[in-house]
Amino acid sequence: MKQRIYIDTSVVGAYFDEEFSEVTQDLFKRLENNEIVFVISDLLDLELTGAPQNVRELLYKFTPDKFERVQLTEEAIKLADSYISEKVVGKTSLEDCRHIALATINRVDVLASWNFKHIVNLDRIKGYNSVNYKLGYPMIEIRSPKDLLHYED
Repeated sequence: MKQRIYIDTSVVGAYFDEEFSEVTQDLFKRLENNEIVFVISDLLDLELTGAPQNVRELLYKFTPDKFERVQLTEEAIKLADSYISEKVVGKTSLEDCRHIALATINRVDVLASWNFKHIVNLDRIKGYNSVNYKLGYPMIEIRSPKDLLHYED
């Protein structure tokens, strides 16, 4: 079974970012080679509306079968609000929390992000998982795209 990787907006934008493009493009090659499936949300679509054209159109280069689409639900909104009320992050990180909640509720294998401040951060990950555990949700695996590549020995 293919690994299901939830991607946030930072991964899409990083495809064209000089600092992160090589690793991000390698992750997209795994997608092209049918090794993985990207789980994407309507929240991602919304966030991309303000992005440059090349970023907005990147996902359209791939056939729809490469993606699993999920919707922001009331359950995800409540879980995201719990991350904030439990002070895992501040209110300004609401959209990040919604991505994490969507990934958690949809039981993805891993959430990929380049956001080291609010998402791919050991203390924050412990916080998100503490809330998930308390509320009966599964633990969420969160990694940077760099951790999701295959390296030859």
